[in-house]
Amino acid sequence: MKNFIKLLLFLPLLNSNLLFAQENSEAETTEETGKQRSFKIGFYVGSYFANKYTAGAYDGYGFDINGVRNTTFETSYMFQKIIMEYGGGYGQLDQIAQALGVNTTADWLFTKDDMPTNMRYTPSFMFGLQCRYSVDKKNAISLNLNVAKLKVSGNFTFTTRTPTGSSQINNSIQTFGIIGGEQRLMIQVGYSRILGNNEKANFFVEGGLNMTYSQFDKNEILINNLRIDLTAFYDYQGLQSPQTRLPRGMGFGAYGGVGVNLTAGEKFTVQLLYIPSYEGIKIGDNPKLKWQHSIGLRAYYNF
Repeated sequence: MKNFIKLLLFLPLLNSNLLFAQENSEAETTEETGKQRSFKIGFYVGSYFANKYTAGAYDGYGFDINGVRNTTFETSYMFQKIIMEYGGGYGQLDQIAQALGVNTTADWLFTKDDMPTNMRYTPSFMFGLQCRYSVDKKNAISLNLNVAKLKVSGNFTFTTRTPTGSSQINNSIQTFGIIGGEQRLMIQVGYSRILGNNEKANFFVEGGLNMTYSQFDKNEILINNLRIDLTAFYDYQGLQSPQTRLPRGMGFGAYGGVGVNLTAGEKFTVQLLYIPSYEGIKIGDNPKLKWQHSIGLRAYYNF
């Protein structure tokens, strides 16, 4: 990583020398004025495919007031909500029994074995502001700001007892959904190079440093028509109680990219690209660098 950073810092200096040595032949110019078109600004729209590694942070265990992940079933979000708050644990009405369509608390069962185990991110849209400073016709320094709002989904189960007088012999296992929400802001600083000399279309490559700010946004379960926010806690008097702190933080990594650069007249440049990024996501325990992927379209306006 240190060698990569040194290379990234060295390339702009190298290309600056090329600019002075080849200003008349390599600079981007207009036909009317001959002035260099160095700065470009544009937008990015695409699809973002998040690695499932951090999806487990939304599996219903949750985090305590210090932001530390709960490790036992009894301290989990889902135990507090299903057993204690909505399941009559504080001596209140058992809303879980009503949602499941059974008579009493004795007719349903929720244990550690029913907790979610298959959490996954779903592909999401990613949008961004893109800036580029051209050193010459082929080399440029770029700054990209991309945002994505992610959704996590999975399943958990309940066991309900067979109603009295029913012909059914075994207890029923019912499956329901759990969802999570996460926001990510990605800041990319890097270098790009166009490969080829065609006036209209060329391949290009890019790479650089990646900083990702991640924020745990929400965690909910849906039991038929009963929707439960797992992150909002209340005491036995019905007063909101600060029992959790949602994790957030900045992680560092690197990114690359490959695609096709299309020149659409003097004012516009369009790029179709694939971007793999090696990101550190500060959500959950023991965050690690993992690969994320995106594909999309980038369009620049040439100043």
